[in-house]
Amino acid sequence: MEEIIVSKEELIDMFENQEITDTGRGWMMGNEEIEIIALHDIDPKFLQDITNAKFYKLIPKKGK
Repeated sequence: MEEIIVSKEELIDMFENQEITDTGRGWMMGNEEIEIIALHDIDPKFLQDITNAKFYKLIPKKGK
């Protein structure tokens, strides 16, 4: 899987449609564990709530 960027609404839809599932130990997309990174449009030195971003980057989890 290549990394992709999705909007908050698209991410919610992906969870609702079970394209991404929460295993309790991580997130799975298909047969691959992924990381979800919040992309904020303000200075990253300020702590941000992960649910408050407009876009998210989905990347394959490394070390598998």
